[in-house]
Amino acid sequence: MRPLSRPAALACLALSMSLVGTYVALSKPLALVFPVMLLAWLRFGLGALAMLGWLRKPADEPALGMHAKGLLFLNALLGNFLFTVLMIYGVSLTSASTAGVIMASIPAWVALLSRFFLGERIAARTWLAIALAAAGIALFALGKPTAAPPAELSGTPGTGARWLGGMLLLGASCCEAAYSVIGKRLTASLGPRRISALMNLWGFVLATPAGLWLAWQFDFSAVSWPNWLLLLFYALAACVWSVWLWMTGLSTVPASQAGVFTTFLPLSAALVGVLALGEAMGPLQWLAFALALASVVLATARLPRLRRASPAR
Repeated sequence: MRPLSRPAALACLALSMSLVGTYVALSKPLALVFPVMLLAWLRFGLGALAMLGWLRKPADEPALGMHAKGLLFLNALLGNFLFTVLMIYGVSLTSASTAGVIMASIPAWVALLSRFFLGERIAARTWLAIALAAAGIALFALGKPTAAPPAELSGTPGTGARWLGGMLLLGASCCEAAYSVIGKRLTASLGPRRISALMNLWGFVLATPAGLWLAWQFDFSAVSWPNWLLLLFYALAACVWSVWLWMTGLSTVPASQAGVFTTFLPLSAALVGVLALGEAMGPLQWLAFALALASVVLATARLPRLRRASPAR
C-alpha cells in the first residue's frame, strides 16, 4: 500500500477515535439487552465474517514470523479483548465522570510507552498537547452524568467496588496505549487490513468460551430488530472500520502524536449523547471541546521553522 500523506493519516486517526466514541455511546442500549461477554463475542464474530477476505496474505507482504505473531496476539489481547472488558466493567463499578478523568491519561501513557519501546523523541509541544487533552477531558468529566451499570452488575455496592472500578479503568487506559504502540510496530511489516482481520480473529477466539456459555442460556428471540441492527453497526464500527482507520494512520504518524487523537474517544461519545440521546452539555463541556481540539492542533500542525539571520559581511 502506498504511504498516505500526513493530512490523510491525521484524518484517519481522528475519524477512528471519533467512530470509537460514537459506537461506545450508541452501544449503551445493547449492554441492557446482552450480557457483556456475549456482546463482545457477537461483536468479534460479526467482524470476523466481514473481514474474511482480509485474512489472505498479499503478495508483497512478508510471511508472519513468530515475533509478528506474538505482537498480533498481544495487541488483540490488550487492545481488543481486555480493553473492552475492563472499560465496560470499570464504568459499571464507578461512574462515567471517573472514567472520563482516568481515560484522560491515555495520551500520556502512549507518549511514555512510545518513548521507551519505540525510541520516539517526545517534543515539548507534544507534552503540552497531552496536558491540554487531559485538562479538556477532565473538565468535561466534571459535569458528565453517572452511567448505569449492566444488568448483571446492577447490584454491585460500596466504596471497595468503586476503588476496584478505578483500577480497572486505569488498566483499560494502559491497554489502549499499548494498542497504539504495538500497532505502530506491526504497521512496519503488515498492511492495516490484515492487522485488523488477524487481531479480530484472536479477539473472537479469546471471547468464545464465555460467549458460547452465555449464548446457550440466552433468549435471542426476545431481541428486537432495531437492537440487531444496532449490534451490526457496533460490530462493523468496532472491529472493522475503527481498527483499519487507526492502523492506516499509524503507518505514517508517530505513535506519540497519534496518542493525542484518543482525545476524540470520550468527546465524540459525549457529542453523540447530546445530539442523539438528548443529554445536556454546559459551558464547562464546551470549553473541554475547545481544549481538546487545541491539543490536537498543537501536536500535529506543521509549525514554520525560524531561520537565523545571516551575519552581515
